[in-house]
Amino acid sequence: MSAVFDPSSYETLLTPKVERLRDLLAPFDAPEPAVFDSPRAHYRLRAEFRLWREEGQRHYAMFAPGEKHKAILIDDFPIASERINALMPRLKAAWQASEALSNRLFQVEFLTTLAGDAMITLCYHRPLDEAWEVAARQLAEDLGVSLIGRSKGKRLVIGRDYAVEKLDIAGRTFSYRQPEGAFTQPNGAVNQKMLNWAFEAIGERDDDLLELYCGNGNFTLPLATRVRQVLATEISKTSVNAALHNLDENAVGNVRLVRLSAEELTQALNEVRPFRRLEGIDLKSYDFGTVFVDPPRAGMDPDTCELTRRFERILYISCNPETLAANIAQLHDTHRIERCALFDQFPYTHHMESGVLLVRR
Repeated sequence: MSAVFDPSSYETLLTPKVERLRDLLAPFDAPEPAVFDSPRAHYRLRAEFRLWREEGQRHYAMFAPGEKHKAILIDDFPIASERINALMPRLKAAWQASEALSNRLFQVEFLTTLAGDAMITLCYHRPLDEAWEVAARQLAEDLGVSLIGRSKGKRLVIGRDYAVEKLDIAGRTFSYRQPEGAFTQPNGAVNQKMLNWAFEAIGERDDDLLELYCGNGNFTLPLATRVRQVLATEISKTSVNAALHNLDENAVGNVRLVRLSAEELTQALNEVRPFRRLEGIDLKSYDFGTVFVDPPRAGMDPDTCELTRRFERILYISCNPETLAANIAQLHDTHRIERCALFDQFPYTHHMESGVLLVRR
């Protein structure tokens, strides 16, 4: 199902998602899912546009799936944040008035936050020169944004190479650095609901948390306040650096973060082989009561899924309900679903985010 923006159809499109999740989890005797809806418009905090040249000018363009040669020219994008919609015409006017900015410009990426920050990335099929940098600095000042220029093998940053987000979870405001090019949740309002659900689901604990796929610490920060200590893993260097900054910025001091994949950590816990990145960390000193996972669309691989079986509680956020159901099927003989939820991160499409809390039988 492609995205068709029609706020009047929102409830009609949400209902089948709820039914789909309910059906997928029915074999596991799941309770009725809690449903967290989305704002009907201006919910998407990031957007990426190719540029299409027509009548001597470049225009924002999108393409139907599988169609590369027939552009849909757009002037605004109502699913994107109000800040993106306000920036789009001003940026377009700037490149139309400046050869230094428009020459061989082929893609524009926006990243905004609920906190009001904004970053724009301009991508070129040419080297970036001094004339570009002079024009770009003026543009960044005029728009009140950070600006990044990208060309083959080169990146020029004007301002910061990250946006700052602030999210309210259970009465506390957490600050997040979101680096350019790294993954962030696209729907900020629903992400905030998702974090509050996870915070409530894990409860107040006196044991430890293992977190796999921690990213920039989106879940790590609030969940760390609910447990004694956290061991978190992430493979992306950019995300690890952002997470370390975010932990320090928010004075969250009970988290150890290691740059390992979920598969590598599984090997470490199974004592298959040692890892230099775990030097100084005594895995046996942890009293893990809960494991938190937010895997990619493919879900957990069988070995990682088997690893989670060791834990009393499994808190699982999924962007693919089919792989979520497949993972639960592997765990169903030892764990039952205590809570489940649907988070409508992607209105007007068939995509959904979901969450389950599995507890040992």
